[in-house]
Amino acid sequence: MVKISRLLRNSAAGAAGIISGLILYSKFKGQPESHPIPPFFTRKKQYIFAHRGGMALRPELTKLAFDTAQDYEVDGFETDVRVTRDEQLIVFHDAEVDRTTNGSGKVSEHRLDEIQRLDASYHFKDINNDTPYRNNPDAKVMTFDELLETYPEMLINVDLKDHPDSMEGQIAPELIYESIVSHNAQNRVLVTSFYQEQIRRFNEISLGTVAIGASEEEVTVGLTKFFTGLGNMFEVQANTFQMPTTYHNIPLTSQRLISWLNSRNIVPGYYGVNSIDLMSDLFNKGVHTVVTDRPDLAFQYRQNQVQK
Repeated sequence: MVKISRLLRNSAAGAAGIISGLILYSKFKGQPESHPIPPFFTRKKQYIFAHRGGMALRPELTKLAFDTAQDYEVDGFETDVRVTRDEQLIVFHDAEVDRTTNGSGKVSEHRLDEIQRLDASYHFKDINNDTPYRNNPDAKVMTFDELLETYPEMLINVDLKDHPDSMEGQIAPELIYESIVSHNAQNRVLVTSFYQEQIRRFNEISLGTVAIGASEEEVTVGLTKFFTGLGNMFEVQANTFQMPTTYHNIPLTSQRLISWLNSRNIVPGYYGVNSIDLMSDLFNKGVHTVVTDRPDLAFQYRQNQVQK
């Protein structure tokens, strides 16, 4: 899942005359051709994904979390992957194992078997500040293959975390494509990355057969053009923008922005959506995907909709 960088604050600066001219040009210029919406987004009108499996309720990115989120009837999981020393693709967020497990060191310095011996619930604390899931057999690091096999009906939004210049980053796009194809999951996986280069590499390998999310760079360029009146000049590559609701006190959830995204077939998505009221507001504005740490709230939101 990408985050909006400081580029957004700086890139709108420039000569007023040039900007004015571009705005005038854009008004007469038709919008660039939009990509068709891929099958990943067409199961239903609105998606709710559990961020890292629902990290507020269970140890992140473990079977404990994914099972709980599935019980709350989310549509899919927002996940991350990294490559181990023996070139295995694991479902893991950080570059190091220290924050979430009882191990230490970089993921890239450990073999898969070493990582899967770790307790991925070790540092998780519940609302009572207890650690109730330590040594739970379902609190282990999963491979991406295991994730696809264990949840064959779930949508998977996966972020390639390794830097594109690293050895791990160089092989990650091909590894994940091979995994997706081997599980016939082309229509239920969305591949994203902070890094534009990773998205480019993956899309080149997949030949556009798998949905892709925008990198930080593409989101920044798109929003900058929109906010400066140059939205018609933005040539989109990705199928979806996944954004925070605000950036440096700048709201990113206006009806106008969401309508523009939909008009361009850029599926609007937001993360950090951890209240029922916010979910309702975003969906009412035409947002397609929300990502939440609280799959229990997602369940309650949908129960409320049924009762209306």
